[in-house]
Amino acid sequence: MKLSLKATLASILAGLYASSGHAAGLEIQVEIPRIDVAEYHRPYVAVWLQSADRKTVRDIAVWYDYKMPKEEGKKWLKDLRQWWRVSGRSQNDMPDGITGATQPVGTHSIKVADDHPALRELPAGKYEVVVEAAREKGGREVLRLPLPWPPGSSTSVDAKGETELGQVRATILP
Repeated sequence: MKLSLKATLASILAGLYASSGHAAGLEIQVEIPRIDVAEYHRPYVAVWLQSADRKTVRDIAVWYDYKMPKEEGKKWLKDLRQWWRVSGRSQNDMPDGITGATQPVGTHSIKVADDHPALRELPAGKYEVVVEAAREKGGREVLRLPLPWPPGSSTSVDAKGETELGQVRATILP
């Protein structure tokens, strides 16, 4: 009898331990489509979370040409107009862990753990994951994907761009 009690207790503890590894979080997949033009430049992309009233804005990712000499790539961030208005222009330096290089054609995944600054101490409410792309000698496009916080269950929202963005999916995990 003691063995089965130990086995049962071990099984319960293992289940609790395993489920604690699946903390709330967010995964965003952004597709950069192939565009057939004579002079192609990779787009600058900003991904952020904002409340419906736009009072809470949390940056998730900003992809730009940060390796240009004298930080010249920063001057083109204002082409991401929506992001620039709500967040970019108020920042002197781009935060570590958010900035990255421009991405090639393909689907790119961004994983945001619940302890990431964008989600840490995020008040409950209705939010949008906003993805904006702008390309030199190209266009600009913004997609908005509504998501509730905190998540009650796993939820995915999809949107498809028409020019600068392809398929975008935001999945929220409880």
